[in-house]
Amino acid sequence: MKFDRRLKALMITGAVCALATVAAHAQPTPPSTPPHNDPSTQLPPQEPAPPEVAPPTPSQTPAVVPPGAGPTPVTAPPVDDGDKAPASDKASKAAEIVEPAAPTEKRARHGSAIIQALDKITAETMRFEAKVGRPVRYKGLVFNVRSCETSAGDEPMPDSMAYLEVRSEPKAQTEEQPSKQVFHGWMFASSPGLNGLQHPVYDAWLIACKA
Repeated sequence: MKFDRRLKALMITGAVCALATVAAHAQPTPPSTPPHNDPSTQLPPQEPAPPEVAPPTPSQTPAVVPPGAGPTPVTAPPVDDGDKAPASDKASKAAEIVEPAAPTEKRARHGSAIIQALDKITAETMRFEAKVGRPVRYKGLVFNVRSCETSAGDEPMPDSMAYLEVRSEPKAQTEEQPSKQVFHGWMFASSPGLNGLQHPVYDAWLIACKA
């Protein structure tokens, strides 16, 4: 009986020692010390940058009005008194400016005209007299003077003018070259180019009127 108790006591003692050894090896490793945060080495939190705002355009920039200044008065342009005149008065004034005064004296009429003609191909010139109402031939042209007048005494500029009819009439007329009128109208001695003869071969102008 005593032997059994000793054996149980030894077994219990050995088991306790074994548990103690296991417990010693099974102790957890103490946690490492957390790092100490130094507030002097920490960076302060950065604030977000404000969004960029585009500068206003000139049209969006409000005008600066000084204090006490009211709206700028708008003055109407001066009205010309001439615009108030009726249309009839304007028309009469325009007629007075444009229309020359009619001569009170009659123009002197003459019986013949002095005409100078030019052949553009041969450069030959000829001056001849053409009586009123009597046709005159110069090469391939026939001149017929209807009237020849000189300016009246109350006109501002002395001049000679003749109303002519000019026909192109070859001496040997054919169907290919018939007689045709090439000019009719007034010619002025002071302005030969004002209403001159238009012909590819000949040229003619008025020199003067002859009594």
